[in-house]
Amino acid sequence: MTVSSLGTALITGASTGLGAVYADRLARRGYDLVLVARDAARMQALAEKLTAETGRSIEVLPADLTDGDDLDRVAGRLAADDTITLLVNNAGMSLNGGLLDNEAPAIERLIALNITAPALLAAAAGKAFKARGRGAIINIASVLAFAPEMFDGTYSGSKAFLLNLSQSLAAQLEPEGVRVQAVLPGATRTEIWERSGKDVDSFPAEMVMDAGDLVDAALAGFDQGETVTIPPLADEGLYLAYRDARLAMGPHLSKREVAARYREVVAA
Repeated sequence: MTVSSLGTALITGASTGLGAVYADRLARRGYDLVLVARDAARMQALAEKLTAETGRSIEVLPADLTDGDDLDRVAGRLAADDTITLLVNNAGMSLNGGLLDNEAPAIERLIALNITAPALLAAAAGKAFKARGRGAIINIASVLAFAPEMFDGTYSGSKAFLLNLSQSLAAQLEPEGVRVQAVLPGATRTEIWERSGKDVDSFPAEMVMDAGDLVDAALAGFDQGETVTIPPLADEGLYLAYRDARLAMGPHLSKREVAARYREVVAA
């Protein structure tokens, strides 16, 4: 094995689902890998398979990203290892039921895994990559960032956070030579459904994307330089109109004067 000219990709949630597919695709592109998840055995099996098939160097780094010490260890690796050129923030979870069906520990765990962990890892990677003038961060969000009314707002809110984080980081880091991409899957066939007590097969078949197709499309969007990639959205104009409308509001969102419609209510 030789040191990859592309560097090393650190992938969270790498034992199954989208993380495991990213590992496969990135190894075949020529990246060395650091796989991060709780299930060391599954990651080791994946690492051995991909090393045999691609010749890339693949390290297994077991960690529970809801545990502060484990999270600090992974963030420290991103900060200190100058071979790492790509962070894939993929680890995430969904609640079994919604906000009103769960107690504090489950809600706190979702926030820790879906918000705190990717934010701290993106911060560590962003600082390191900016200093080196090279690198990329891929954050796995969700189309539910655009549709908070459809399902539980805790999960969709965590994915909206990742979308906002990605767009903000892109504005800060892309002038410094660092790429940032938010990937927004729709319903995708992974283990997250079973783990949260949901049945992906309850959706019409035409609504559920294969994990391999999702990652291939996401990487195509990355290659095209997209900051926001929505693999199931056929009409890009719908997203561009949404983006342009959002940006058009920007200059009007902070004013000294109260909007006239609220002054009229007060006067009445």
